[in-house]
Amino acid sequence: MTSLKGVRGAIASFHPKALPPMLRASYGRELLSWWFLPFMLGAIEAGAMGNIVRKAFDGVAGVSITELNFAVAAVVAAPSLANIISFAWASLAWGKDKIRFIVGLQVATAICVCLVGMAPENRFGLYWIVAWVILSRACWTGVITLRTTVWANNYPRADRTKIAGRLATVQSIMFAVVGVGIGQAMDYNEESFHWLFPLSAMAGLIGVTIYRRVRLRGQRRLARSEKSGSGEHGLSMNPLSIFRVLAGDPRYTRFQISMFIFGLGNLMLTAPLAIVLHEKFHVGYALGILITTTIPAVLVPTLIPMWGRLLARTHVIQFRSIHAWSYVSASLMFLLAAVTGFLPLMFIASALTGLGNAGGVLAWNLGHQDFAPPGRDSQYMGVHVTLTGIRGLMAPFLAVGIYQLLDSGSPGAGIWVFIVCLVLNVVGAVGFWRMATDLHQEQIDALPSVRT
Repeated sequence: MTSLKGVRGAIASFHPKALPPMLRASYGRELLSWWFLPFMLGAIEAGAMGNIVRKAFDGVAGVSITELNFAVAAVVAAPSLANIISFAWASLAWGKDKIRFIVGLQVATAICVCLVGMAPENRFGLYWIVAWVILSRACWTGVITLRTTVWANNYPRADRTKIAGRLATVQSIMFAVVGVGIGQAMDYNEESFHWLFPLSAMAGLIGVTIYRRVRLRGQRRLARSEKSGSGEHGLSMNPLSIFRVLAGDPRYTRFQISMFIFGLGNLMLTAPLAIVLHEKFHVGYALGILITTTIPAVLVPTLIPMWGRLLARTHVIQFRSIHAWSYVSASLMFLLAAVTGFLPLMFIASALTGLGNAGGVLAWNLGHQDFAPPGRDSQYMGVHVTLTGIRGLMAPFLAVGIYQLLDSGSPGAGIWVFIVCLVLNVVGAVGFWRMATDLHQEQIDALPSVRT
């Protein structure tokens, strides 16, 4: 009975009435839209697309294994690769209606997802998929970058973590549903690929229709401020403008260095994982997507509250110094699974990835706000997203390159690429720990001295 009450309480906490009256309308619309938007996002999720590309185009005339593996790297890299243009979106939306701009990008994403499903089953089709997946993620990057401005203006900081967590929970649930559906359908009939993606895009458009009713508090004031502001804090189409932000904030620079190393290790995992699951474990679509996408997505909703409580009472530096070790554990377990060939270890590694993702989705969306001065949320988020894009461009191709190099020298040796991922994760985690130690000492030094 107690557990049932706990479940009811958890579900009730998602209702808009659980928030102050001023926040309910915007939150309610956002929450409802996120029951539909993940249909199109889940269809092009990196892990799912990596499995689909590697398996569906295996043996296609004119496509070599090396070419196919690098195509896997490309679709896995797409979300982060697209982040490089985050400053372009922020600049184009400068002084404009943010909600209207976000809705336009959501519609563009749906069109791109629909076109993914029209790929023919030949070499041209392989490149067609890669191109439209990258374009769809490029459009969605603008949504992510501008959404932080909506949250900063609509929700007080005290409520922001809870709201971001609830939206991320809904997204994860729907990612799991979409992943299972696509995997099962393609195991039954690979031709279902051609109608699954248009159907996902149509479901996403329902979410877009709902989201367009969200209102940004102070939109006119914000637009006037952006249009009349000096160029000092304006946004630039040039990604190199990130150095202007970093040069003015040494602590944020140090944080992003550790984040870059740590994130590089994480982003290197997915592409070789999709390859190893196919080449070494010979799994089907459903099982491959289950390990890379569904299990982590299912666990995120149950674990977000735990990480949310920690993030709400700590600086993101302190949060990352604890949270990072969940990904270190996942990297270690993927390595052990690949070396031993024991498939159950892959499920444990996948669960540990879900543990890391639950905290990562909060810190990734909100962490920059612990550094950003008032009115500069989009700038700091733009830096964060752009640097994620740079390492996302490098990581999958670097991982597949190492995999191919090792495997060509000794067939089966490509699995040792997971050691590189593990080392990078550990170095990044240690960097966060050292920053947290320094921050703790600063907090102690700032306390008023007590004389006896």
